[in-house]
Amino acid sequence: MRGSSRSDTIANTLKVAHEIAATGIKEIVLTGVNIGDFGRANDEIFIQLIRELDKVEGIARIRISSIEPELLSEEIIAFVAGSAKILPHFHIPLQSGSDKILLAMRRKYLREVFAGRVQAIKKLMPGACIAADVIVGFPGETDEDFYDSYRFIEALDISYLHVFTYSERPGTKADAMAEAVSDKTRKRRSQDLHKLSEQKKTRFYASQEGLLFNVLFESDQADGMMFGFTENYIKVATPFDAGLINKIVPVRLLARDGECCGVELRND
Repeated sequence: MRGSSRSDTIANTLKVAHEIAATGIKEIVLTGVNIGDFGRANDEIFIQLIRELDKVEGIARIRISSIEPELLSEEIIAFVAGSAKILPHFHIPLQSGSDKILLAMRRKYLREVFAGRVQAIKKLMPGACIAADVIVGFPGETDEDFYDSYRFIEALDISYLHVFTYSERPGTKADAMAEAVSDKTRKRRSQDLHKLSEQKKTRFYASQEGLLFNVLFESDQADGMMFGFTENYIKVATPFDAGLINKIVPVRLLARDGECCGVELRND
């Protein structure tokens, strides 16, 4: 989507949330191209929205989707940390760990802003899941720029990456830039970051092993297993039991096996 930011009002969003709650659904996701910009046309702001949603009865869990780092304020982070409903799961676009490339992309932040947001989240919510978007192969990205970005990301206390390979879009300013990165180089850089992402996810899952969580189990099943997610977005699997569908169940997290962790269901 392109153009000026636009969004519904808090009142209409709350109306939808109440309608969802009435169906028995327990988790909602706030989503948009950049939800941190919510409400600008209506003289409202995102923190006002989540404060009101936090009061909606019948909704047990609320996730925040992609929010730009310069709009993820310390006020928002503190509110999430103190909320029983808004989950400790953040998806923050980084796009590059090189300030040179961020400036070329015309982003409204530099990498230290992103690092500061990560530090603020982890200070209040050490077990929070933090995902970051990264683009490789932006025009003008040299090997030096990429490895500067790689080292910055490697040092961040984040959980995993969403890696995107830059692709030309006719008519954009980036498309007119010189120094296009070769497809071979783009592919290699993407592979490097995918490997780094897997290393981070493995460490994050291992750091949570043995801890207690609440899992909302879903109806999907495969090979006799059903799935759900912890508050901090760790995917878990357990033998299928129809009685667990749409239930929030206390569990102890076990070791990771493939994309999921096992769980020990708890009765306490």
